[in-house]
Amino acid sequence: MFSGAGVFAEGVIIALVIRDVIYLKADATTYEAFQQEGSAPFSYLAKGRKRVINSFWRMPERLYDDPDELAVWAEQALAVAQRAAAGKAKSSGKKKQASPRARAR
Repeated sequence: MFSGAGVFAEGVIIALVIRDVIYLKADATTYEAFQQEGSAPFSYLAKGRKRVINSFWRMPERLYDDPDELAVWAEQALAVAQRAAAGKAKSSGKKKQASPRARAR
């Protein structure tokens, strides 16, 4: 998907580091905060088309000089990642129904 590094905490990915830029995990609960900071979601070109990954947003520049505020944003990214993981665990816990063809056998 990308060439970079993932930052993990408590077993979930909370950030990406790509070309010396940090992208924090985000969701609908944090998009507005990123937008207010002038941030944008991670994007890349693939086969001549721009792809946007809304689940990771560029870390606001001011956080590089404010470790206390960075810690707050990192905690939010962790909470987002944990919610996403919990949602995936719920959906993968459902039993798959056999296709009509398989049931007919």
